[in-house]
Amino acid sequence: MEITFLGTSSGVPTRSRNVSSVALRLPQKAEVWLFDCGEGTQHQFLRSEIKSSQVRRIFVTHMHGDHTFGLMGLIASGGLAGNGQNIDIYGPSGLEEYLHACAKYAYMNLGSRLRVHKVTPGLVYEDDNFKVSCQLLKHRVPAYGYRVEEKDRPGRFDVEKAKALGIPPGPIYGKLKQGQTITLEDGRIINGAELCGAPETGRKMVYCTDTVFCDAAVELAKDADVLIHEATYAHQDAEMAFDRLHSTSTMAAQVALLAGVKQLIMTHFSPRYTALGGITLDDLKQEARAIFPQTKLAYDFYTYEVPRRR
Repeated sequence: MEITFLGTSSGVPTRSRNVSSVALRLPQKAEVWLFDCGEGTQHQFLRSEIKSSQVRRIFVTHMHGDHTFGLMGLIASGGLAGNGQNIDIYGPSGLEEYLHACAKYAYMNLGSRLRVHKVTPGLVYEDDNFKVSCQLLKHRVPAYGYRVEEKDRPGRFDVEKAKALGIPPGPIYGKLKQGQTITLEDGRIINGAELCGAPETGRKMVYCTDTVFCDAAVELAKDADVLIHEATYAHQDAEMAFDRLHSTSTMAAQVALLAGVKQLIMTHFSPRYTALGGITLDDLKQEARAIFPQTKLAYDFYTYEVPRRR
């Protein structure tokens, strides 16, 4: 699981930061899952090492433009490039109508490869390796946070031990690697779990934006390996954060602390925080670290590999 930030600004882009988009690369599936797709996201793909042609699923938090205005460009470019891969898009009510309206007035045929799913709190998607769930956060419009959980996997298969037991190589090894119990031709019963090391605990990534501090974010982030959380404002601007239902650096840190996450990565920063303004993003980082030391600041094209649990 490798996370790349394609946009880390809130509201509008800046010279160094595009608006919201986060790519999750899943090497075991040769897929990229995208979280939000602000204006210019396809340009960010071109400047990164990630191929937009690998995007298989897109998860939209809410319908504000800085999280959605890049969708149609990305979809259209994929069509022009002849990418035949299906794309599933998940998001709040109104997302499907928005996409079809854009397609109608742009004289664009979305075709059958694009599928839109309206999300509600709970399970959103599940396959053999991952499951994705969401919770309704607290913003001016319906906004969802997403939790991606990698399923636990059997430990490393001991090939030498299997050979020593006289188990012939072949498809049977695949079953044993999965921890299954099989019966050999000579009648011996072999428990695959006994030929594997300790199970590998699946990793957990959580993405929360846009929202003010809320219990739903804490619940969603419980015991996550990494929490990506918006930090639009500095602590001194908490009143503005409450008025606009966004988070401060300290709110993001409180969510991380209460949820017991391993790593907090803050994003979605207001462009107001520059050296000329007196408060910088480094100040926001220090505010958060006073509460939750394991805090990082995201920046465009920052890549973070989610470590496996030991």
